[in-house]
Amino acid sequence: MEQLASLTNRKKKSATRLTKNSKIIKTIIAAIQEKKGENIISLDLRKINEAVADFFIICEAGNQPQVRAIAENVEARVNMACEENPYHHEGYHNLHWVLIDYVNVVVHVMLSEDRKFYKLEEMWSDAAAEEHDE
Repeated sequence: MEQLASLTNRKKKSATRLTKNSKIIKTIIAAIQEKKGENIISLDLRKINEAVADFFIICEAGNQPQVRAIAENVEARVNMACEENPYHHEGYHNLHWVLIDYVNVVVHVMLSEDRKFYKLEEMWSDAAAEEHDE
């Protein structure tokens, strides 16, 4: 029954449509920049029917401790500023690629070599992309 409630909550939250100026997106990008995440890009997936979220935010880190620092800072800042906890997160065990799922926004914090290998931007090349350099 808990799983059903979890899915229902996800649906309710996903009814809210985001824009690239939404508070949660700005908070995530600022949290990444605060911990020196590099090559930050947001992908607007709203016009892609197969997309699992409205936005992907992707960044890279030079080493595993930085992956953890960025991911933890994103979760802390979003909780503080937006009072939201992730629906799901994974990757904290290996720290090569941490995924943080806020239903409408999915954050990908990746080691540089993993980002080059998986090429998420190419997989979602139909999405409008925006770079977020400091």
